[in-house]
Amino acid sequence: MPAVSKGDGMRGLAVFISDIRNCKSKEAEIKRINKELANIRSKFKGDKALDGYSKKKYVCKLLFIFLLGHDIDFGHMEAVNLLSSNKYTEKQIGYLFISVLVNSNSELIRLINNGIKNDLASRNPTFMNLALHCIANVGSREMAEAFAGDIPKILVAGDTMDSVKQSAALCLLRLYRTSPDLVPMGEWTSRVVHLLNDQHLGVVTAATSLITTLAQKNPEEFKTSVSLAVSRLSRIVTSASTDLQDYTYYFVPAPWLSVKLLRLLQCYPPPEDAAVRGRLTECLETILNKAQEPPKSKKVQHSNAKNAVLFEAISLIIHHDSEPNLLVRACNQLGQFLQHRETNLRYLALESMCTLASSEFSHEAVKTHIETVIGALKTERDVSVRQRAVDLLYAMCDRSNAQQIVAEMLNYLETADYSIREEIVLKVAILAEKYAVDYTWYVDTILNLIRIAGDYVSEEVWYRVIQIVINREDVQGYAAKTVFEALQAPACHENLVKVGGYILGEFGNLIAGDRRSSPLIQFNLLHSKFHLCSVPTRALLLSTYIKFVNLFPEIKTTIQDVLRSDSQLRNADVELQQRAVEYLRLSCIASTDILATVLEEMPPFPERESSILAKLKKKKGPGMVSEIEEIKKERNVEMNGSTEPATNASTVSTPSPSTDLLGIESTAVLNSVPLNSTGGSLLVDVFSENSAPVVTLAAAAEENFSSSSDLTSSDNNIDDPATAVHVSDDDDDDELSDTFVCKNNGVLFENQLLQIGLKSEFRQNLGRMYVFYGNKTSTQFLSFSSNVICQDGLKNQLNIQTKPVDPTVEGGAQVQQILNIECVSDFTEAPVLNIQFRYGGTLQNVSVKLPVTLNKFFQPTEMTSQDFFQRWKQLSNPQQEVQKIFKAKHPMDTEVTKAKIIGFGVALLDGVDPNPSNFVGAGVIHTKTIQVGCLLRLEPNTQAQMYRLTLRTSRDTVSQRLCGLLSEQF
Repeated sequence: MPAVSKGDGMRGLAVFISDIRNCKSKEAEIKRINKELANIRSKFKGDKALDGYSKKKYVCKLLFIFLLGHDIDFGHMEAVNLLSSNKYTEKQIGYLFISVLVNSNSELIRLINNGIKNDLASRNPTFMNLALHCIANVGSREMAEAFAGDIPKILVAGDTMDSVKQSAALCLLRLYRTSPDLVPMGEWTSRVVHLLNDQHLGVVTAATSLITTLAQKNPEEFKTSVSLAVSRLSRIVTSASTDLQDYTYYFVPAPWLSVKLLRLLQCYPPPEDAAVRGRLTECLETILNKAQEPPKSKKVQHSNAKNAVLFEAISLIIHHDSEPNLLVRACNQLGQFLQHRETNLRYLALESMCTLASSEFSHEAVKTHIETVIGALKTERDVSVRQRAVDLLYAMCDRSNAQQIVAEMLNYLETADYSIREEIVLKVAILAEKYAVDYTWYVDTILNLIRIAGDYVSEEVWYRVIQIVINREDVQGYAAKTVFEALQAPACHENLVKVGGYILGEFGNLIAGDRRSSPLIQFNLLHSKFHLCSVPTRALLLSTYIKFVNLFPEIKTTIQDVLRSDSQLRNADVELQQRAVEYLRLSCIASTDILATVLEEMPPFPERESSILAKLKKKKGPGMVSEIEEIKKERNVEMNGSTEPATNASTVSTPSPSTDLLGIESTAVLNSVPLNSTGGSLLVDVFSENSAPVVTLAAAAEENFSSSSDLTSSDNNIDDPATAVHVSDDDDDDELSDTFVCKNNGVLFENQLLQIGLKSEFRQNLGRMYVFYGNKTSTQFLSFSSNVICQDGLKNQLNIQTKPVDPTVEGGAQVQQILNIECVSDFTEAPVLNIQFRYGGTLQNVSVKLPVTLNKFFQPTEMTSQDFFQRWKQLSNPQQEVQKIFKAKHPMDTEVTKAKIIGFGVALLDGVDPNPSNFVGAGVIHTKTIQVGCLLRLEPNTQAQMYRLTLRTSRDTVSQRLCGLLSEQF
């Protein structure tokens, strides 16, 4: 590019800049700038035409004023006029002004585009470079529309200068990043790929950047670049520093190009061609060998360039994960960096070894450096390096070293930086569970974790220890004894009180034989912590107390006195007051047998994925794969826990937001991931491709929470988000509604983006529905909204109130919405749930019918045979009876039929019908305005595979609707 001559120095600009620098105050500066702006405006509006030099000078002054932070609202036309100049310096200032100040929506954009087109067509390399730089700097969609078709031609033209090819490649890269749909690469693909063979290394470097980005989006189209990239890399690696003098940086030949080529190769699996693969292996071995050679210079630039190539080569070795020899060598090389005096090298070495630890070929080699990593954890000054050391210890952990690593992490936790304590807690909890052979060690570890860092122990951690204790009988007594001893400390963290309350409430009887832990001592110990705890913990302790009434009748009176106290019965918190009242009444009026049934020990939790792992994955983000790889690698640990525990005695209290309204047991069992034939895994592999997506809709303990990774385990690749818009089909909705007629929980809707789950409960004419929206992608849903639409007639029959939902749904996350439903009168139509959100800039719209059907408002009614037939005769008007004979759609199974009738909402009456093969039921439909009694009789004919369904109600429309709903179930 031509140098600026001495005569182009623009003395006036230098004087103006000097005046600005000499200003003593902000006011003086503004005064000087305003004076200059007035002078420039008068010059531009004057009758005398300005020459190119003057225009350039004044435009430069305007640019300088703008860079000082002042608005410029004139001079744009003069800058555009400079584009037509034949002088390089004038054209350069014009392009500079346009790049900085002209908006892509400016009225001058057409004139600017014409000036750029003229320069691109001029074949003057200097002018072409200026034009290409301007296009890249502005990078707007308008620029892409105007020039995306011309730039590839310039790039591959045989007569284009090398410097222009470089600019064209980088300009095309910029346009592709901003508007990929406007860059037509199909016809130019092969010619762009062959730029990797260009003689000019600058062109190759720019082309490699372009091809890497294109290959990430369209790997198949650029597959031929692999062999060319290997060939070019081989020539660079095997060359001497003197061979590439112009591109040798401190004795390292073409380091930037080498790094770019290695990154390009990471877009593809190992080459299939044996010759290409062998040549690539030689290149990587040569890079590893050069790393062992003595440095050719003591300057930091030499080591930086050399190590940049080395680390990128190691990244490629890890990516291919196919050459055991290279992986072990890479691990040994990184091991040398662990004790390097340069902090950045230690950080990078730890980070790379985290990924290496997931490879079966190099895992053992990584483990040999455990002492060095533990030393780094204790002695490193930089917190980011210590965090990488924690990550590496987590990644290299297996059965052989689990106890050592967990112990070191616990020791470090006491002095760890607050910013990483929560992450360390999650990792310790996962490792302790995953590699626990002796579960007494696991219980000790978690309790120690709560003692050391109780504030950073999330609910998922203490939920998980409860799950495991409940699922393993061999550890229940030890857990009860251990938490009892831990609670005797003068100061206990609230999480320890929660764990102690839950475990003693379930298994306190296992240690009650020891007089040191008698029932009364257990109760007094827990109650001494009561006044120090938050409301959710107090609620849990109240549930523990009612459990004690069942476990230890001898202290029933003591517990009743506590429940009867004003501090409980008149508590300002409605949840505590409700529990105290209900638990007190239960303990007073229920017989011993009823208490034993209602307050029986919690059943084992179904086998599902650990919520701790889900939280860690969400915290680390989609870019951190070491945790996932670690789970895939370890498959031989015994499965033991699962979903979050429900509150003690959750079956007792009237349903409220804190009870377990959201546990979908049937769904969990059907969708749970099958165990390996070799023995299962403590943490289910929810990240493998064959894992069934599970909706975790369980509300646990004191507040609702759910495991988001169940949603993220699905395939997140959406081919065309615009086509993912879902508009309900009536047939689909009817079929879906049929599946919910006899059940209240399940997945209502699912596509590649969104999963909608339901949990609902109904009592008389009122209902509450919990709707869960799960984002199955890794991208945010923005402007998320949902509303329920009732047709004109339905508005008077159903009253539905919705609570607002969070407008932003994070990738892999789940949000909940509550719908309160009131049945005013009988109805036939179903309300429609409409969801709208933005995904990747595209508006998505999902409409699906809500499974709110008339039978949801049934209250079952028990009747004797005499009462049933007496009522049956009273409903003898033809309008009150509906009968339907229909073919069986499903196998005629007696137990399934019973379950469906009960799920429909009526009471199944045994011994009423003279024919024992028939099914008889009774119930009452509750609405706000009227109650409608209903009697039904289902007569199966197994030989003909037919059913006859007869319904009698006091309202003909109700009979018809219920008959239609129930007949579709068989």
